[in-house]
Amino acid sequence: MKNKLAFIGGSGLYEINDFDNIEKLKIETPWGYSSEDIIKIIINEKELFFLSRHGKDHKISPTNINYRANICALKMLGVTDIISISAVGSLKEDLFPKTFVIVDQYIDLTNQRKKTFFDNNIVAHVSMAHPTSKGLMNACENALKATGTPYQKGGTYVVMEGPQFSSKAESQMYRSWNADVIGMTNMPEAKLAREAEIRYASIAMVTDFDCWHDEYDNVSVKQVIDTFKSNTVNAKNVIKNVVKKFEDFCDPNDPALTSLDAAIITNHDCFNTKDLEKLKHISTRFFSK
Repeated sequence: MKNKLAFIGGSGLYEINDFDNIEKLKIETPWGYSSEDIIKIIINEKELFFLSRHGKDHKISPTNINYRANICALKMLGVTDIISISAVGSLKEDLFPKTFVIVDQYIDLTNQRKKTFFDNNIVAHVSMAHPTSKGLMNACENALKATGTPYQKGGTYVVMEGPQFSSKAESQMYRSWNADVIGMTNMPEAKLAREAEIRYASIAMVTDFDCWHDEYDNVSVKQVIDTFKSNTVNAKNVIKNVVKKFEDFCDPNDPALTSLDAAIITNHDCFNTKDLEKLKHISTRFFSK
């Protein structure tokens, strides 16, 4: 299998223009269009893709992102690996702004989003016990080390609905759960990637201390964006370093690549043409005619 890597950029990282041979792709999926045109880059004779989660002008709120179209569009381009880069708030004393966290667990508190490709006639229950791929996490760690970026490998990301930030009581509750960071966008993104049998990893960049820390100002949009902008160069350097060596860390036996094997519970005799036509875009193994 040919490995193809895509980055999904969050708040502050709306475009990637530091490469030659850039092409913009407008992809229509059965679930609509992606948030923004997908940027295709050729580097060292390899294809790399970049998608701005909120759109380049940040016009799409976390709840209104068409996560299904985003993941399906990348799958249609042959993407096998996704690395998410997003802004988060810290829930730990020692996770300071400008620190990167390589996420390995999630607590999903979102409740207004379409979270599955399997919402009509065909039922699938993929495992999310380990929502991020170890090999891809190792590739991220290798790149962070190469750039000298402060980071923590492993951490739990609380995904809130938003778009409002937390109350202080909420923030303290998340801390009592021993969570590390809080953000608004990695769910259902990670779940959909798993349904599409794509390896997924997340680099979460700390921008603030949410609102729990008495010695720091409460979080604001300006604070988030200013901190993210100040580290945009660092984030892009991480991307360049991941691209160089990520294939060295790709695990062909990663369970994400065969996640549907033990997930589909509907009798195959019940599959209909309409559903097969939609779902073939996320798995030709199961749903091609």
